[in-house]
Amino acid sequence: MSQQSAVVIATYSRRMRLRLANGDEVNARIKGKRLKPVCGDQVHAEAIENESDWLITSILPRRNQLTRPNNRGQVEVLAANLELLMVVAATSPKPDWYIVDRYLCAAEIMGIDAAVVFNKTDLDPGGDGATTELADYSKIGYSVVRCSAKTAAGIAEIQNVLAGQCAIIVGQSGVGKSSIINRLTANAAQRTASISHKSGEGRHTTVNSVMIPLPGNGSVIDSPGVRDYAPALASSKDAAQGFREIAARSQDCRFANCIHLREPGCAIKQAVAENIISARRYESYKRMMNLTEKLSASRY
Repeated sequence: MSQQSAVVIATYSRRMRLRLANGDEVNARIKGKRLKPVCGDQVHAEAIENESDWLITSILPRRNQLTRPNNRGQVEVLAANLELLMVVAATSPKPDWYIVDRYLCAAEIMGIDAAVVFNKTDLDPGGDGATTELADYSKIGYSVVRCSAKTAAGIAEIQNVLAGQCAIIVGQSGVGKSSIINRLTANAAQRTASISHKSGEGRHTTVNSVMIPLPGNGSVIDSPGVRDYAPALASSKDAAQGFREIAARSQDCRFANCIHLREPGCAIKQAVAENIISARRYESYKRMMNLTEKLSASRY
C-alpha cells in the first residue's frame, strides 16, 4: 500500500496512534531510530503487510513545536503544530507562577495564542493570593479563566477559548488538567489522581501525551504534568521576546541591544519602577535569562 498522510494523536514511547486522512485510527511503529514523532505531528505512514500496525516513515515539516531542554541540555520536543497553549494553575498544589511564565514564554516564541486557567476555585474562592497574578496576565492581554472542574464553573468559558483550536493543556502535576478535559468532553476516560498528602505535590497521571477531540470542533493535547519547565531557547536574548510586555516596551530603551538588566536608561527597568510592568514578571524574566545562559553553557 502506498504512503498516506496521518496525524499523531497519542504517543507511547516508540509506539504511536495515528488518525489517517479518512478518519480511521491505527496503531503504528516508527521506522528507524532517528524519527521522533510527537503528538500533533503530521506524518507519512504505510500499512505493514500481514499486520494491523502501520509504519511511520517520515515527519512532515512542523509549523511550530513546544520544546524543553532535557537533562543533557539537548532540545526535547513535546508537541507540534499547535495553535493555542493553555497553562493551568490551581489553589492546590501551590501555584508556581514562574512555571506559568515559562510556558507563556514558550507560546510567545512559538507565535501562538496562550491562556491562563486557575482551577479548583471551589476550594478557595479567594484564589490563594492568585488575584494579583491573574490580573497581571489579563492586563497584558492573556485570556484568563477561573474554573472548578469539580463543579463545572468556568468550563463553558474554557470551551469558548479552545473552540476550533489545536491546543495543548500544560501545567504542574495535580492542578487538574485531566479533570478539566473530562468536563470539556463529558468523558471520564482521562485518568485523575488526588494530591499526595505527604508531599503536597501532584502525582503524575498522564504517562503519555494524547490528542483528544473536542465536541463541535478542535482538539486538545493532554500532556504529562511537570514539577518544573523551561522552554529550550536558542539564547538568553530570546527571553525578552517571550515576555510580551517587555518585548513591546523594549523599543523605548536607550540601546538597541539592551537586555534590560543593568543598562542605563532602560525603559523596562523604568516601567517596573513605575509599576507599569509587574515586578514579579520582571523577576521571572531575569530568572529565564539566567536559566537559559546556564542551559546554553551545559551544551558545550
